[in-house]
Amino acid sequence: MKYLILIPDGAGDEEIAMLGNKTPLQAANLEHMDRLARIGLVGLVRTIPPGIAPGSDAANLSVMGYDPAVYHTGRSPLEAASMGIRMSDTDVAFRTNLVTLAGDGSYEDLTIQDHAAGDITSEEAKVLMEYMDEQFGTAQLRFYPGVSFRHAMIVKDGSTDYDLTPPHDVLTQRVGDHLPKGSGSEFITAMMKKSYELLSVHPINKERERKGLNPANSIWIWGQGRKPNLSSFFDKYGIKGTAISAVDLIKGIALCAGLSSVDVEGATGTIHTNFDGKAQAAIEEYQRGQDFVYLHLEAPDECSHQGDLEGKIKSLELIDQLVLKPILDYFSSCGEAFKVLIVPDHRTPIAIRTHSAAPVPFVLYDSDHEAEPDRERTFDEAAGKKGRFFENGFELADYFFAE
Repeated sequence: MKYLILIPDGAGDEEIAMLGNKTPLQAANLEHMDRLARIGLVGLVRTIPPGIAPGSDAANLSVMGYDPAVYHTGRSPLEAASMGIRMSDTDVAFRTNLVTLAGDGSYEDLTIQDHAAGDITSEEAKVLMEYMDEQFGTAQLRFYPGVSFRHAMIVKDGSTDYDLTPPHDVLTQRVGDHLPKGSGSEFITAMMKKSYELLSVHPINKERERKGLNPANSIWIWGQGRKPNLSSFFDKYGIKGTAISAVDLIKGIALCAGLSSVDVEGATGTIHTNFDGKAQAAIEEYQRGQDFVYLHLEAPDECSHQGDLEGKIKSLELIDQLVLKPILDYFSSCGEAFKVLIVPDHRTPIAIRTHSAAPVPFVLYDSDHEAEPDRERTFDEAAGKKGRFFENGFELADYFFAE
């Protein structure tokens, strides 16, 4: 038996008037996802437990079979693990975004224009983050470059008792209303303010502005946490697997769970990612003997954060055609039984441009146990409401991997 969990990140949404009160999943042409829905199980699953922020960290832990209420220790330590950063039990990791701030006046009066700094390249970002480390790094505090706008700060013997806001939650809002809070958080605010002075005049950002691109003119620090301690995925399910994602967070969860992780050339985490390469990488993992692939596509989520409705629909169609179809063709050519679970980690409604804790739709297909065909059954939120409901996201993984 081969297993595929396909994550169209942030695909879940709400009804949108300009789509005739359809959601992006309903508006998109999803030939292969809907075909699996017609002969599979559809429903809704709550991936975000009550009391936990609707972040990709908790959501993907949940989808992979780990109860966030037990295993969630913060986003950044998972990302740090994927970057090869070795943390002690007393270290604290912080996610560090390169962002674009806009406006005039004091730092507090600027607005958060872009949480991703125009999807800055990893090469440009590496130079900027190494510069930040030169400016702020000490024996107790270091910055580490990651992928595109996503980076890490590690503080030795640090505290997690701060109130820090994800930048994608407060786009277009005033910076001063969302600065770090909590005892001792002043050092974070001071670095963020100083970074704006330094990065605004950096040659990389001057060149980006000349090209009409958003500058990475400030760091934004959030997502703090300590070293995670996930139980072994193989011990849980008796299955060998690989995660494929352009996002450090997903790689970190995989590595902490004892799964493999594969990097795909040209995988960006945006709609311009290498969809074909991701599908081929998944097939190659099965060919080399892996039982399971956790295939994560960030593009729908990034389009949602940017308020790009057309891009969100297009990204879903690209995933359906360029990723799901070739993998299904491969499964069919092998003649081996297989299961496919397609589920967004969370909703990212276009209307709010950030994550929501509302349940997400899923489709689960088992080649050994096809459901009675139903032409009306599709992969979307409305169809999910008529199907099976999982109150706890990690229970869906248990059900999926059960014999």
